[in-house]
Amino acid sequence: MKNKYINICLSLAASACIFSCSTTSKLGKDDILYTGVKGLEVETPDKSKFPAAVKSTLEEAVAVKPNNALLGSVSVRSPIPLGLWVYNHWPNPPKGFKHWVYEKLATEPVLVSDVRPEVRVHMLDEILDNNGYFSGHSTYELVQKKNKKKASILYKIESGHAYTLDSIIMLPDSTHLYHLIDSVAKRSKYFKPGSRYSTDSLNHLRIDIANAVRNKGYYYFRPDYIQYLADSTINPGKIAIKLDIADNVRPWTLDRFKTGQITTYIYRNKGGGSPDTVETDKGTLIRFLPSKLRDGLIPSCIVFREGRTFSVRQMDVTQSRLSRLGIFNNINISVFPDTIHRDQRLLDVTIECTYDKPLEASIEANVSSKSNSYLGPGLSLGVSNKNIFGGGEQLNLSLTGSYEWQTGSGKKSSVFNSYEVGLKGTLAFPRLLAPKFIPRSHRDVNWTRITLGAEVLNRPHYFKLFQFNAGISYDWRSSKYISNTFTLFKLTYNKLQHTTEVFDSIMAANPAIALSFQNQFIPQMSYGFVYDRAMNRDNTINVQFTLQQAGNIFWSIYELCGKKGEKTLFHTPFSQFVKGYAQIVYGRRLGGNHWLVSRIGTGAAHAYGNSSQVPYSEQFYCGGANSVRAFTVRSIGPGSYRAPADQVNGYFDQTGTFTFIANTEYRFPILGPLHGAIFLDAGNIWTLKKEESRPGGQLQAKNFLKDLAVGTGVGLRFDISMLVIRGDLGIGIHAPYDTGKRGYYNMESFKKSLAFHLAIGYPF
Repeated sequence: MKNKYINICLSLAASACIFSCSTTSKLGKDDILYTGVKGLEVETPDKSKFPAAVKSTLEEAVAVKPNNALLGSVSVRSPIPLGLWVYNHWPNPPKGFKHWVYEKLATEPVLVSDVRPEVRVHMLDEILDNNGYFSGHSTYELVQKKNKKKASILYKIESGHAYTLDSIIMLPDSTHLYHLIDSVAKRSKYFKPGSRYSTDSLNHLRIDIANAVRNKGYYYFRPDYIQYLADSTINPGKIAIKLDIADNVRPWTLDRFKTGQITTYIYRNKGGGSPDTVETDKGTLIRFLPSKLRDGLIPSCIVFREGRTFSVRQMDVTQSRLSRLGIFNNINISVFPDTIHRDQRLLDVTIECTYDKPLEASIEANVSSKSNSYLGPGLSLGVSNKNIFGGGEQLNLSLTGSYEWQTGSGKKSSVFNSYEVGLKGTLAFPRLLAPKFIPRSHRDVNWTRITLGAEVLNRPHYFKLFQFNAGISYDWRSSKYISNTFTLFKLTYNKLQHTTEVFDSIMAANPAIALSFQNQFIPQMSYGFVYDRAMNRDNTINVQFTLQQAGNIFWSIYELCGKKGEKTLFHTPFSQFVKGYAQIVYGRRLGGNHWLVSRIGTGAAHAYGNSSQVPYSEQFYCGGANSVRAFTVRSIGPGSYRAPADQVNGYFDQTGTFTFIANTEYRFPILGPLHGAIFLDAGNIWTLKKEESRPGGQLQAKNFLKDLAVGTGVGLRFDISMLVIRGDLGIGIHAPYDTGKRGYYNMESFKKSLAFHLAIGYPF
């Protein structure tokens, strides 16, 4: 035992010696190791507030990371400078293991001379000038401690007063173009007397003007055609500015054009074929036969009109509509001046589309991660026809299979291993087969989807469940930020094919749960709404809600026919309930690629009429990789209820008809595609009805806060754009049930409060 302690002490002493070794031993006589930005101090006259956006730009100009920067910071370093230590003290032979270690770990020191602070203060002065602080001045100083071979850099700025716009002279209102340019400039929030002078704002106004006039027929107009004449001598501290057209602009580029001849070519995927010409209300359509194309499909995507004012927006919308059909692998729109009718200023439009391969087969092996914390390998075989009827209709057939296990901690996890096998067919039409009064955006393709599928879910030692479903739904966008999904009808049939004695005993002890598992039809109608918008580069918001009802139409028909009591469909009861869920996700950029993302969500379900319980598959649950991550899925709730310790199958008890969830997560970059997260979660489920078998499970206002399970934790994300692999370690803070411990922190032990989840994608 004594030798053991001696070895530990020697190891600790060796580690301390290693990392206390100098990281500047290889520096030259005049070299100084750069240790980061000490700060950027801005002094303003009269202590007035300095614009945050300008300061952020200044900070970006000096944001040079030092060696071993911590979490990507430019001012905080890791206490273990491994790369520098290897560079200074590790031998580097020409080859061999030591050379490999050196090449992999060593990092050359970042010197103050590499940062070039004298150049950066000139950059700061230029940024100040561009933002109206012409009297501003920047300096820097090295901040050193005992070791004079190391220094951080402190940047100091005296901003002076900002110059503001004084008088503004617009273009003379003598032509349609000048009138249009003036109207755009007058609508600008920036281009007004009293606004701070900013070259960025002036450049943005150039772009806004060019975009506006190009959508009004001035196709050849460019942002650099706008010039500003500024005079700062009239009034001290103010700038008089005149908007004008650049002198070197060719006169014909300021002409207004109309749409001339429109010609669309539809090429076969393999090339060749005989051309077939058809005149339409959207120009001439030339397709190469043989090809399958429904009359009117291509003209419905073209928004150009011969003889009308040409608009660049029309090009974008036409390109988008044709692309969203999904039947072409290449789309090109070209514009040429009409050389025949020169006096009419016409632009001829040529649209060229090449078919994609109509049939596509796929085989995909994947790892799936579901919202219920199930993770496992899967295999998917698919066949699709992208243009089955010649109108962009898509037929997709897929056969899927997966084996899954649950992530998290606890003894319960091992009993949930399962497999699923499913067959699904979807026929999608690129238009709404629905009444015209439904509001929709004509900028996007709207879809009607008809689905038919079957699935078998097997949970060893418990049950085998068959599920069949068929439905029709509509997907459309009503605006740029709003998407809608309306399921006109979906019929699901659940058949509990096989059960074990263990499962039967669980159901016998829980009549309410048993009713939710019964064989039944679920005829549904639902509506989903999503508002998704990046308000600016620093703020994002996503609002969504779903509302669904089941059984009301069938129940009403039976009532009208005089049918009383329990109503059946093909001698099987059908479910009747209403369910809703809503959530808001808000993201705020804290700087760089650092984000604070928060979510709050709530939902409720209620069975009535032909049902006394909401189907088990439609009830809510809590815990898991996308919920309260300190607890494994379905291990908390409803309310303060906790299954008896000797009931290892309490999993089936822990669903409810009301849910509330709140999460906040700080996301930050670490190295390349590796990102980190620190999170705080709270939530639970409850029952809306009192159940004797689950005491404490009913929702009550007085116990709401106490019933919230709370956890924190840390996570790692490997983000390669198309795929995000996520690992989260949750740490319990408060369990809503009795753990035998007093106080708000009532976890049985730190070890038992941990839960690890491996998942695909972000949690919200």
